[in-house]
Amino acid sequence: MAQERKTTAELVEHIKAHAKRNYTRGWDTVVECYSDAEIAKIVGNATTERGAMAKMRAHYMPYLSYAEDIKATAF
Repeated sequence: MAQERKTTAELVEHIKAHAKRNYTRGWDTVVECYSDAEIAKIVGNATTERGAMAKMRAHYMPYLSYAEDIKATAF
């Protein structure tokens, strides 16, 4: 099923909404630290919500994994 093409601004809002819904599941850093411009740069030339989310996950998940590793060894 083809997804509707979206503008970069709409994709940024989609990423931010996802991050807010998943704030306590590790997406708090996206909510608190990423600007709209940074998110737009990460999603690049994506035109669908699925494509934008794939790019954001590819960018962000390594950082989240690293942060979780640090938390696991902090105490």
